[in-house]
Amino acid sequence: MAQNEISVATIQRLPIYLDYLKSQGKDTARISATTIALALGFGEVQVRKDLASVSSSGKPKIGYHIRELIKQIEEVLGYNNVNNAIIIGAGKLGCALLGYEGFSHSGLNILAAFDADPSKTGKTESGKPIYSMAELSDFCKKTKVHIGIITVPAMHAQSACDALIEAGILAVWNFAPAHLDIPEHIIIKNENMASSLAVLSSNLAKKLNEEA
Repeated sequence: MAQNEISVATIQRLPIYLDYLKSQGKDTARISATTIALALGFGEVQVRKDLASVSSSGKPKIGYHIRELIKQIEEVLGYNNVNNAIIIGAGKLGCALLGYEGFSHSGLNILAAFDADPSKTGKTESGKPIYSMAELSDFCKKTKVHIGIITVPAMHAQSACDALIEAGILAVWNFAPAHLDIPEHIIIKNENMASSLAVLSSNLAKKLNEEA
């Protein structure tokens, strides 16, 4: 199945399957959709559909060859292709993302951060340089970076996004709690922590009421 035919929901679950498969010991060569479903708390039918969208190697009563399935999932997720990225906002969140080594295993290479605060620029964080916003355009042109990560306060998010787009960025990963106006050709993924917390709190409240 072509990647553009795979649903967004399936794409979001694939990294979860991948982490679980990689956690299996070397002595485990094959695994079934049933085993994966039980371990992750997913429905078995859902797991079968998800895996069928990336692999045709699963066999009844035998399951999937783990190493082959890992390779197929990584290929669909683009982990074999390195995507360069930059961060706008060298605050606590931005610096934490700069230092997160797990991105390299997912095909993401964060080259540098940019900030409007002169007290933060001209330094390094986790071995990555922090530049001024005035250097953004030239840096993007020289490195041909395509992904921009926004970690600035909400009031500065739109201007940061505009600067990224003007510099030639094609995809924006937005961690700021703000709605961004972007052209149709720009890809955007918003990470709304307040929304995630609301879901968590709501589910917790329901559980506590059931146990009361």
